[in-house]
Amino acid sequence: MEKTMDLSLLVLIAILLSLAMVIAWAIQRVTSLSGWIDTIWSAAVGVGGMTAALFSNGDLDRRIALMTIIAAWALRLGGHIGSRTRGGSEDPRYARLIAEWGDSGAWRLFLFLQIQALAAFVLVLAVYLAANNGMAFPGFADGIAALIAAVALVGEAIADVQLARFRKTPQAKTEVCEAGLWRYSRHPNYFFEWLFWCCWPLFAIAAPISSWLSILAPLLMYWLLVHVSGIPPLEEHMLRSRGEKFRDLQTRVNAFFPAPRRQRPQGDER
Repeated sequence: MEKTMDLSLLVLIAILLSLAMVIAWAIQRVTSLSGWIDTIWSAAVGVGGMTAALFSNGDLDRRIALMTIIAAWALRLGGHIGSRTRGGSEDPRYARLIAEWGDSGAWRLFLFLQIQALAAFVLVLAVYLAANNGMAFPGFADGIAALIAAVALVGEAIADVQLARFRKTPQAKTEVCEAGLWRYSRHPNYFFEWLFWCCWPLFAIAAPISSWLSILAPLLMYWLLVHVSGIPPLEEHMLRSRGEKFRDLQTRVNAFFPAPRRQRPQGDER
């Protein structure tokens, strides 16, 4: 059965996401710790997704299940970033942007965070469309989607723990992490983050053509992580700080999708 979209609910959520990023901007200006931006962004997407699911037109079981999934994502990611930020760790991507913007850094950051609010809305829209799906729950596609979500959440958590452990070792000051999942992808945390958003089209797509808008969530996340604000600035930072060691890693390990490691050419003793 087709379920109509509640446009007034979506507009309200969009406004609240924008306000959340205004708060994130203000906290960054006061603390000079950019990690709070992503902490608040994660919380905003989680609360926005839960609100969208709660007030959607899907059946109760579907709404409860999807609220639980998006809440688990927000608590894990927001908690991880928040814990790292409390320790005084600054995000090198934001630090470089702010340094490059110079005197106009404050207002350019403000505009940048409003773009992040727009990205957050695209993700929340996917959650809303999934909860608004009129198909009986749980169906076969729902089971596959739930499995993808579970694998993504566990995989990203493992990758983050492995990196956090490496950062506590003396080798972290000069070496590159190649422990566990990091042996098979230079950014396994980003891969699993993208994989998580792949579950929402499976939850969402049904008869209404509007449900296909949910595909925007994984497409947007892939574009951001691989081509914009994820891998490119982080790898620039790693090349500056680790030089040939990271360049060597680039020749042997995939940037995003986990895959078997490539061997060094014979005679290469780097």
